[in-house]
Amino acid sequence: MVRINWTFQAKDDLKSIAEYISRDSKRYAKLQVLRIKKTTGCLKSQTHLGKIVSEIDKENICELIEGR
Repeated sequence: MVRINWTFQAKDDLKSIAEYISRDSKRYAKLQVLRIKKTTGCLKSQTHLGKIVSEIDKENICELIEGR
């Protein structure tokens, strides 16, 4: 099983995403954050879902893209 480590930048980005969406809808902001966390959690059992970050080029660091 893998360990998911959220960087400070990732946490700040997630907060910014929620704040931006909440300007229109607090409900959809919360749903989007939950969707991102759920998708990220899938990496624990399905490591093939992530894409290796080309700028870092390490097999144990990957990214997922959720939404726009």
